[in-house]
Amino acid sequence: MTKPRVLISDKMDPNAAKIFEERGCDVDVITGETPEQLIARIGDYDGLAIRSSTKVTPAILDAATNLKVIGRAGIGVDNVDIPAASAKGVVVMNTPFGNSITTAEHAIAMIFALARQIPEANAQTQAGKWPKNDFMGVEVTGKTLGLIGAGNIGSIVAARALGLKMKVVAYDPFLTPERAIEMGVEKADLETLLARADFITLHTPLTDQTRNILSAENLAKTKPGVRIVNCARGGLIDEAALKAGLDSGHIAGAALDVFQTEPAKDSPLFGTPNFICTPHLGASTTEAQVNVALQVAEQMADYLVSGGVTNALNMPSLSAEEAPKLRPYMKLAEQLGSLVGQLAHDNLTRIAVEVEGAAAQLNPKPITGAVLAGFMRRYSDTVNMVNAPFLAKERGLDVREIRHDRDGAYNTLVRVTVGTSAGDRSVAGTLFGADQSRLVEIFGVAIEAELTGYMLYIVNEDAPGFIGRIGTLLGEAGINIGTFHLGRRDAGGEAVLLLSVDSPVPEDVLKAACALPGVKIVKALRF
Repeated sequence: MTKPRVLISDKMDPNAAKIFEERGCDVDVITGETPEQLIARIGDYDGLAIRSSTKVTPAILDAATNLKVIGRAGIGVDNVDIPAASAKGVVVMNTPFGNSITTAEHAIAMIFALARQIPEANAQTQAGKWPKNDFMGVEVTGKTLGLIGAGNIGSIVAARALGLKMKVVAYDPFLTPERAIEMGVEKADLETLLARADFITLHTPLTDQTRNILSAENLAKTKPGVRIVNCARGGLIDEAALKAGLDSGHIAGAALDVFQTEPAKDSPLFGTPNFICTPHLGASTTEAQVNVALQVAEQMADYLVSGGVTNALNMPSLSAEEAPKLRPYMKLAEQLGSLVGQLAHDNLTRIAVEVEGAAAQLNPKPITGAVLAGFMRRYSDTVNMVNAPFLAKERGLDVREIRHDRDGAYNTLVRVTVGTSAGDRSVAGTLFGADQSRLVEIFGVAIEAELTGYMLYIVNEDAPGFIGRIGTLLGEAGINIGTFHLGRRDAGGEAVLLLSVDSPVPEDVLKAACALPGVKIVKALRF
């Protein structure tokens, strides 16, 4: 049997190549090639192991006629065209947890650098000055650290900060009261955190919900003299507003390891007093680079030799026998998870996945994994079916699987229920034919709809004239309606409308829809 061939195209710890060889792969280490050289070479390989230098473009994928897996030693996969890889049937893996400690330690280092103005004091001292009286720092002991994002890296930062005798206040939609107690932090909403924190550090992915989470408006709500650290993702902070806050003195200091545009060779923040920056060094330690190199080699070798799948971004963890039966259910489950995640995402304490009928006869793990992948995708840019259960557990979510042998109204049914501060909220779906997924219930209202593309979710008073008003509003905005689905509990009571539309609905149109008579909730969805 021919051994799988792997190309390591970026500099990586030498032990990675040894792991490939020990597990039955032939490996070549050829780094620093141009895209043209890689295109000429890649057709000979089954696996491609990379860091951040190699850019895996559609042109490279077109030439990769034998490629089965791409492994990124690290978390970010911006240098891989994942849709193109998926279309070619190439699995894309990363190592999302190998550099967590390193990144957390960098954030702590930034906190100390801000507190004692170390970079500027160092520069002036080495310039021959002795500015002993020019730098009056602050202690971190007893100060309040505001943690935005309490996941894997955020929880490590919290532990280190508590060891420094800081108080930690955390904002994270997934952080349960039980998990907060376990971490030793105080759970708070964002406004409370902004008002109380002496230091703020961010540890959240960049999504539509977190982009500019520290906007000009939110920065104005911070405590005077606050110090801000971002070692997570560029774009979480409005950089122009941050500079204005530093210039005014409202913000005492800021330290960025990441920028909205990278490489950040020209930024208005450069040269601003009390501003510190590093060139995206969060994962740059010897230990972290060894960890991610060894992990990616292990994952890729397992896949190429035995078919095992770990930390894949575009492929579920499935055996060959289960896949054909489970795929339609997994699509339905992911859609239901995405729907409930988009509609009920605050103060979540638990999530239950129930299956009945034909679905109850299948392995529930991939179905639950698909639900969690859809549910978590709104908040994480690296979530997949493999790491979604880990991320949910890390945030203290109580995940339950319930199997019913009973016969119901449908031949097969999947129900997803989340516990919120306002009570349980559930959605349910079924399969029509062998593989056509359909929503059949949303928050207690019977409604049949296909979840696809751009959609609008509207809750309104059941009264004459509403359908005409919403149709007119969308029509005048140039938004074409694809499908129209209605449901209600009682005549004249509360009604639910699900619209599929051909394009995203702008914010001003959403606000106009909210202002229509009888409207209670308007939410843009995407599947």
